[in-house]
Amino acid sequence: MSIVKRFITESIKKTEIDEFLQRKLERAGYGGVTISKTPLGTHVVIYAMRPGLVIGRGGETIKDLATSLEENFKITNPQISVSEIEVPEFNAYVVASRIASALQRGVHFRRAGFWALNQVMDAGALGAEIVISGKLRTERARFEKFRAGYFPRCGEPALKYMKKAEVHVQLKPGIIGVRVKIMPPDAQFPDKIQIISELPPEEKTEETTAEAPQKQKAAEQPETEQSPIEPETEEQPVEQETSETGESEEAKE
Repeated sequence: MSIVKRFITESIKKTEIDEFLQRKLERAGYGGVTISKTPLGTHVVIYAMRPGLVIGRGGETIKDLATSLEENFKITNPQISVSEIEVPEFNAYVVASRIASALQRGVHFRRAGFWALNQVMDAGALGAEIVISGKLRTERARFEKFRAGYFPRCGEPALKYMKKAEVHVQLKPGIIGVRVKIMPPDAQFPDKIQIISELPPEEKTEETTAEAPQKQKAAEQPETEQSPIEPETEEQPVEQETSETGESEEAKE
């Protein structure tokens, strides 16, 4: 298998696992999954708002998940661990699922969009964008955007820090898509410069070690430079001679 086909098959498998866990753990507040290979097997980390529902009584639910992942998706020795989502407003998948559930209950799409956007911005996010698309009011499909804050669209910060999620909802008019993008508060931008007033402790120790030999050289220099003082004593007789010659010339006159 070539490298391109391998990456494609792995990404397809990851999306299938994500959709499977989304259907299975909808009540637990599913927020995403990360899959990494280890020498002992495959390490699967599930992010959820209520980890107790993912684990189950005596670990029954998590054991069923492990067996289903091994049988259906051919994952070798899956080791599942559950991580609780500390701030749900910074998880794009949780925000998108909240909007989708609100739309299923019959809430107007503008109200649901602005409500979710205000929640994300009040939590401290730098920026957010919510796009709701589909047959919103008429038979013709369209989309509507809700945007707030500082939200770069390209560059390293957008690729490294931005969190994205997409959820689909089946309503009477048709399928409605919800796309959420969030810029968390810990994102670092190259155009924002911080001025540090004090040096860190490591640089202070380096400066003190660099200044020590300079001070030693400065202390040794006065001992070696005592010889230039002697010509000052030799210049005094020259002044006397000039004064004596001046007196002799006056006497001759």
